[in-house]
Amino acid sequence: MSFSEFTLPESIRKAKPQIGLVLGSGLGGFVDALESPVSVDNDEIERLPASGVEGHAGRLHIGTLGGVEVAIAQGRVHVYEGWTAKEVASTIRLFHQLGIRTVLLTNAAGIVNGNFKPGRWMLLTDHLNLARLSPLTGSSQFIDQSEVYSRELRELLKAEAAEAGTPKLSEGVYAWVNGPEYETPAEVRMLRTLGADAVGMSTVPEAIQARALGMRVVALSCLTNYGAGLSGQPLNHEEVIEVGNRAASELHSLLRNAVPAMVEI
Repeated sequence: MSFSEFTLPESIRKAKPQIGLVLGSGLGGFVDALESPVSVDNDEIERLPASGVEGHAGRLHIGTLGGVEVAIAQGRVHVYEGWTAKEVASTIRLFHQLGIRTVLLTNAAGIVNGNFKPGRWMLLTDHLNLARLSPLTGSSQFIDQSEVYSRELRELLKAEAAEAGTPKLSEGVYAWVNGPEYETPAEVRMLRTLGADAVGMSTVPEAIQARALGMRVVALSCLTNYGAGLSGQPLNHEEVIEVGNRAASELHSLLRNAVPAMVEI
């Protein structure tokens, strides 16, 4: 008998989603694209943590998109809220329990590479785990991370973006830091020296957990603002939400076609 970590409410117990999405700050509106959705609050799912951060609704939605059943986590929890890396990755284990084997992660990120522009989207090619935390702590799982983010899924998203006429997707390295404070100018310079193109406070634990479970991963960062010292302007969470909301329409247009196509590759 397989172990089930989460106790599911009756409304989603028989769901068979094929793709799982995690929506970051300001990006939760994509759930409106679902057909015949069933929605539950995180606190209705036993053992699933719920976020208290603005822009993270803390709800799970299951419905169809282009004829494909998908699950969408509207918001996530973070290490800076006091959760462990394993708890942060709970949604991925829930997806796996539901039978999902392909996940798409989104986040809001600060720009470290000055050649990138706010309001654009970056596909993650790799990451830097600068928090040095892992959802696998306590186990003896030694997971290969040579290619965390699926090249095939990245190519699909780039092709779909070109066909949809949305702005070209950048590609780059995402640095994960604990937060909740934003980085100093010196830290942004350090991150760039280390090879980061963007920086944020999420996604990496989820990606590590997904790969440990044998799931395919693709991830997108909404580049919401320049990192400290690049623009001369102070940083605030309201700006992150606002830019994410503006960029969301491009994401919605892209994902409506790209997500259903993921089941075929």
